[in-house]
Amino acid sequence: MNLIALLGLEGLAARWRANVIEGAIAVEDRIELAGMEWADQKRRLVMLAVLGIIAGGLTVIALIMLSLAILVNYWDTPSRATVGWLLAGGWMLLWVIVLISLVTIAKRAGNAFALTKRVLAQDWQQVKDRL
Repeated sequence: MNLIALLGLEGLAARWRANVIEGAIAVEDRIELAGMEWADQKRRLVMLAVLGIIAGGLTVIALIMLSLAILVNYWDTPSRATVGWLLAGGWMLLWVIVLISLVTIAKRAGNAFALTKRVLAQDWQQVKDRL
């Protein structure tokens, strides 16, 4: 004999079973969502690191080579000090542009798992409302 059937708890057991299955599916979906967002975050962090290394290396090489070439070209003229300051200002402007790009990417990387956080907050709110 089935004790659950004798007590008339088949409906309750079926609802619990359905809730457990639905919860397992929801957890699986959330884990998949977190995995996709982790892949996006990882891609952004790799891109940030690569851009930082490239920007640093190119800045050093470009500053040295171009600055030397321009200063050599104007070395025997009275305007060599002006050219030196113009070079410094130009490289500073380029450095600021690269720095702004790096900060923009870093801010986007700071919003990691936003969708997962929002979905989990909604789930938690629904659980609290049911209770």
